[in-house]
Amino acid sequence: MGESAWTMFCNNSNCSKETGRTCSYGFSSILNPYSCLNHAFIISVDMLLLVVALLIIVCKLFSKKIVTNSQSQRISSLTILSTIYNGILSVVYLALGIWTIFQKLDMDHTILPMDGWLVLLFQGLSWLGLAISVSMKQLNLPCRIAIKSCSIFVFLHAVFLCISSLLEAIADNTVPIKIILDVSSFLGSILFLSCAFRGYGSNDIDPNGDFDACYAPLQGEEHDSTNETNFKFNHNITPFANAGVLSKMSFWWLNPLLHKGKEKILENKDIPTLQTSCRAKACYLKYMDQLNEQKRRKSSGSISMLSIIVYSHWKAMLMSGFFALIKVLTLSTGPLFLRAFIAVVQGKEAFKYEAYVLTLGLLIAKCLESLSERQWFFITRMVGLQLRSMLSAAIYQKQLHLSNAAKLTHSPGEIVSYVTVDAYKIGEFPYWFHQIWATSLQFCLALFLVYSSVELATFTALAAIILIVVASYPLTKLQLKYYKKIMLAQDKRLKAIAEALTNMKVLKLHAWETHFKNVVESLRKDEFKWISGILSQKGYQIVLFWSSPIIVPAVTFWTCYLLGVPLNASNVFTFLASLRIVQNPVRLIPDIVQAFIGAKVSLDRIVEFLEAPELGNRKSEQKCHDKNFDHSILIKCNEISWDFSPSSKPAIRDIDLVVKPGEKIAICGEVGSGKSTLLAAALGEVPKCNGTNADIYFLDDPFSAVDAQTATSLFNEYVMRALFAKTVLLVTHQVDFLPAFDSVLLMSGGEIVEAGTYDQLLASCKKFQALVNAHNNTVGTEMDISRSSSGRAMSSKDGIENVHVKDEPILTGGEQLIKQEEREIGDTGFKPYLQYLGHHKGFLYFTLAILFHVVFIIGQLIQSYWLAYEIQSSQVSQRELLTVFTVIGCSLSIFLLLRSFYVVLLGYGASESIFSTLLKSLFRAPMSFYDSTPVGRILSRVSTDLSTIDLEMAFKLSIAVGTTMNTYFSFIVLAVLAWPVAFVIIPMIYLTILLQRHYYASAKELMRINGTRKSSVASHLAESISGAMTIRAFGGEDRFFLKNMNLIDANASPDFYNFSANEWLIQRLEILCAIVLSSSALSMTLIPLGSSASGLIGMALSYGLSLNVFLVFSVKYQCFLSNDVVSVERLEQYMHIPSEAPEVIEANRPPHDWPCVGKVDIRNLKVLKKCQLREAVQAKEGGLNSFGKLVEFDEPMKLMNKKGSLFGQLVQEYWSRSS
Repeated sequence: MGESAWTMFCNNSNCSKETGRTCSYGFSSILNPYSCLNHAFIISVDMLLLVVALLIIVCKLFSKKIVTNSQSQRISSLTILSTIYNGILSVVYLALGIWTIFQKLDMDHTILPMDGWLVLLFQGLSWLGLAISVSMKQLNLPCRIAIKSCSIFVFLHAVFLCISSLLEAIADNTVPIKIILDVSSFLGSILFLSCAFRGYGSNDIDPNGDFDACYAPLQGEEHDSTNETNFKFNHNITPFANAGVLSKMSFWWLNPLLHKGKEKILENKDIPTLQTSCRAKACYLKYMDQLNEQKRRKSSGSISMLSIIVYSHWKAMLMSGFFALIKVLTLSTGPLFLRAFIAVVQGKEAFKYEAYVLTLGLLIAKCLESLSERQWFFITRMVGLQLRSMLSAAIYQKQLHLSNAAKLTHSPGEIVSYVTVDAYKIGEFPYWFHQIWATSLQFCLALFLVYSSVELATFTALAAIILIVVASYPLTKLQLKYYKKIMLAQDKRLKAIAEALTNMKVLKLHAWETHFKNVVESLRKDEFKWISGILSQKGYQIVLFWSSPIIVPAVTFWTCYLLGVPLNASNVFTFLASLRIVQNPVRLIPDIVQAFIGAKVSLDRIVEFLEAPELGNRKSEQKCHDKNFDHSILIKCNEISWDFSPSSKPAIRDIDLVVKPGEKIAICGEVGSGKSTLLAAALGEVPKCNGTNADIYFLDDPFSAVDAQTATSLFNEYVMRALFAKTVLLVTHQVDFLPAFDSVLLMSGGEIVEAGTYDQLLASCKKFQALVNAHNNTVGTEMDISRSSSGRAMSSKDGIENVHVKDEPILTGGEQLIKQEEREIGDTGFKPYLQYLGHHKGFLYFTLAILFHVVFIIGQLIQSYWLAYEIQSSQVSQRELLTVFTVIGCSLSIFLLLRSFYVVLLGYGASESIFSTLLKSLFRAPMSFYDSTPVGRILSRVSTDLSTIDLEMAFKLSIAVGTTMNTYFSFIVLAVLAWPVAFVIIPMIYLTILLQRHYYASAKELMRINGTRKSSVASHLAESISGAMTIRAFGGEDRFFLKNMNLIDANASPDFYNFSANEWLIQRLEILCAIVLSSSALSMTLIPLGSSASGLIGMALSYGLSLNVFLVFSVKYQCFLSNDVVSVERLEQYMHIPSEAPEVIEANRPPHDWPCVGKVDIRNLKVLKKCQLREAVQAKEGGLNSFGKLVEFDEPMKLMNKKGSLFGQLVQEYWSRSS
């Protein structure tokens, strides 16, 4: 009975009858996809899987559980994708099984043996059952456990099918449909596995999960329906949030915005806000949850920022890794298709219409490759955006509470750099992360294919690639060193620039611009050393890795020659196609290394900042709710210090201060006497002190930067009237206001030496008298303060209204001083590129670099054509063939070196020239520019934009142009070798141009908006750093933090749409390329090409298979370049600021020995409004000679410090007017 059943199943043979093969029993026969044992094993497994799937379905159908609307779950996108894919796979299996039955009946008039078609039917039924079971919702616990266990078993089963099928395909040089299906089942098993372990609810995988349901408002944040930001979030949210699976896979949801960008210039209001999961609130809360969880687990150990990042984003990275795996597997099928097409051209068809089937399979494989790669890049970009928002929010929150000791280590310029440079570098790393293992896997699969072509010579190829990678290690190590050095040098430069920009008025007053400009230039010279090193190392790495497709084939072919391995069109071009598949990922290794090093250095810097000490012992958090409290301020402390260290010197000592509610206290004293420290102590900013405060206003010399008239007006309107019933502590150097205060504190040497009313101190304290007299002698008195008979200053209303203030009309309808940041609009064409190349012989270096690249491409084409045309020729010996091939390859390496050399010169020269021009423009800009331009706008340009110019612009420009030329040369090769394809290529190029125009109309505006919004983030951060004490004093941390997160979201929105638009464009161009490649392959199998047909089709398809890769790299680097060129536009805006009067007029230069005598001549001096200089001069009659000239001999600084110096009075008057 058993023998009869086996005879019906397998016709008493070890292999399927139709295969014509001889198979043996044992393990080897189980691996053979044509053996009966293999079929019996697969059917057994399928029957088991089918039973489990049916049980799950029956269990669900007969369950009585009622699900309410609140409990219902929407099927996730991943589940839908898995169901559709596995459903299609099962239908194809079933259709192939039925077709096999009919074919056997037609040819053999019997369905025996049954193994061939039975295995197909059971495969189809099992996959259909699994597709249905995984799509079911609300499964109970046993069913979920069954599905998870089944998914693991299915995955292992699919691995077995995939490996056995690939081995057989390589051994037989054929790719039947069953083998394609078996390989495709591996992808289906991964989808099934992912669904089983990630769950079925949308909250697990949907980026727009119900975040608001678990979100608790930040302290001080209210759910205000009138809030503008919330209104935008609710009514103008991104279409991606509600897009379906097909829309997300094809980026169809992006079409409305791109259409709008084509019709009009995009504005801020046109850009929808992000979905909830990508907003800064969600990212920061996720960060805090992970941070608190780690603190709970590691109460005594250090916190790992890397682990926080991994735990926060592992699901998305796993999903993107899945798409990366699909891309690698589909890409690796290319050489198999090439080998099959060559076999068809050589007349070795497996069946009649194999060419058409192969064409359809190639088209499907390339489309699947495109879809998977686009999702891979899109998801990792989203992870990077969330990571950047998380770090930016964490950095902002940290700086609000940074201790004073930490502020000495982390300057404002450095903190801005952490957000604008370091957070962006870390945000870029997820995009490159999967490239590390994907390139390795792709390389291993390529080696597997190479071994089937050149056998033992594969090990030579492997050794050559390993040597190339090992040779790059010293370069990588140097790059890591240089990156650390350049970040330190950049911090020093930014610190100096930030200080200079913040105090530009002082620099211009003292004519110190040139000195500070020289200081910044000297710091930039140190930075240039490391910029040069990084550019050079990157150039060497590019030469090394771009030479690998030249070195490896030459070494491998010579090894084949020595080992006697035959070289023919099939194995040579299969080898070259496999190598071409990995050559672009290998060429990416320098970029991956750079991204890894940059992210590591940046992460270390941010972690060091986030671990910096915070303010402690803050008393400003104590709130006073008792309106009848006896005192507003109570400070009784022996020592007050900014440092916790016992050995630290106290800033102020022996403070016993009690201020009653409503009192107005003035604090005066010399510079450095501790006045500001006393205010900080009352605010709780000083870590080592004791005290209390309530409803108080602290004013730290607010009138120092305004003229006397404005100071009087401010004092009247705000200090004495608006704050009439408030407690006020005012630090001031202007003693004119002191009579109006209830009490005056005189400080000296860190102590309060005297306290009392103005009259009491003036009558009894010599130090106070000296202070008042020095002030009166320097600038005179502008206030006539009346006093009561008791000698105390009169009330604020009476005592200050006697001051004469000239009423000036208030101008209405004037322009706002600080205007909205300008940006370029519309299509600027090649203007920014020409501006970049216009610096320091840029056109010459760029032309030479492109010329050498053209020679490199033509040399590669000649090398491939020589191999294709002569590989089958009997007139050329194998030694001669390989000698010519190797000589051409070695020559090409020289041109690669020359190309990189001129690219490095281009980058270094442009960077040096742009910075020099920018710095000169900034230091020669008038004060009106600084009055109307926030410092953050300038800092974002001299940090982020300048860093882009320094390290990226030149290489991205050359690579973008180079890969575009590679793409068009591939088109030319296909059009020449298969002329009918020209009818497909020409309209395809036309469509490519249309798509790119459609894309660039929106993409450029998105990047420009992104640049201006990035400046807003930097400006707000810089302003918050300088005003952190004020923010804390008013308890506004939460309000400012919320505003910062809104700015981060506003900056992230155009970035999200920009990289989405990149994927939108590339996906459509890849589909067009897949059509061209499939058409080319079919045309070349149908057109007779003579004796060199196999070699020429091998050459064409090796170019065609890499066409997608070339196109992706071309468009991707064009997108990168269009993003980076916005930095050129932004820098150009500040490189041509209208300058002040020239610093030196050559026609009016004094003699070289001038001055021989130091003196100041004042002739016909006229000063608008009230001028005290005339009265002061009249009081010093001895200082004037008969000609009305005042002569003082001494150094300027000594004259400034000399008591009663008229030169000092002149400078003081100039200062007050220029303010």
